[in-house]
Amino acid sequence: MKFSLGFSPCPNDTFIFYALVNKKIDTGDFEFDVALEDVQTLNQWAIEEKLDITKLSYGVLPLVLDKYTVLNSGSALGEGVGPLLISNVRFEGAVEDVLIAIPGKHTTAHLLFSLAYPNATKKIFLKYDEIENFVLENKGLGVIIHENRFTYAEKGLNKIADLGEYWEQKMNVPIPLGGIVIRKDIDLPVQQKIDALIKKSIDYAFSKYPELNDYIRLHAQEMSEAVMRKHIDLYVNNYSINLGEKGKHAIKELLKVYENTSGSQGRIPADIFLEQ
Repeated sequence: MKFSLGFSPCPNDTFIFYALVNKKIDTGDFEFDVALEDVQTLNQWAIEEKLDITKLSYGVLPLVLDKYTVLNSGSALGEGVGPLLISNVRFEGAVEDVLIAIPGKHTTAHLLFSLAYPNATKKIFLKYDEIENFVLENKGLGVIIHENRFTYAEKGLNKIADLGEYWEQKMNVPIPLGGIVIRKDIDLPVQQKIDALIKKSIDYAFSKYPELNDYIRLHAQEMSEAVMRKHIDLYVNNYSINLGEKGKHAIKELLKVYENTSGSQGRIPADIFLEQ
């Protein structure tokens, strides 16, 4: 039985899926046709229902809940892991007056930025790895995610706001960044088996950590090993192994924020998460 599977080349995702896609664990009758793409592409593909199983931003989840179910394993949630708003020089003006580069329209980063700065409407949507250069070229401010959290200061860039910190203080729940979803029309027992395999893959990865395998290095876009480990340490945690009630509650709170800001109250279905 073959399924299409999409995730990003970032170290947290390659760490999670390494054992699964390279058959370091027994996957039984399951085969996976893997696509590694940036999260903005994966979000768009989820809207198009292109893949059977995919990583996505929780910011796009409200748009695909009629097609996909959230798995219990593979998510990125946590404290102190949110996107940052940065500038090239010390910024003392109004954020609302400046062009802001954001890593994708349907991303959690965009949702968190909109929550913190509801009146900031001058936006441009770029791939996450293009935003530092946008800011360095004095084109405006930028919202950064992933490994750029660890590299922006080395380039002389300045933090204006920690959007994740704003979320945590306002909502009092962890930040739901990204998760793994599976098509609703796949049989429930199969969904549950795939969910269990992702958990096994994470358990395998942690059993070898802090060793970094060649699969992670291959896709890490010239990151140093120190940055790769920081990336994994920040984004892969107990919520990745199993969302649990606290993780699910955080995701529901994010969906409520989406409803309140988009005027789509009452459109979020009850069956968001995979039955265990």
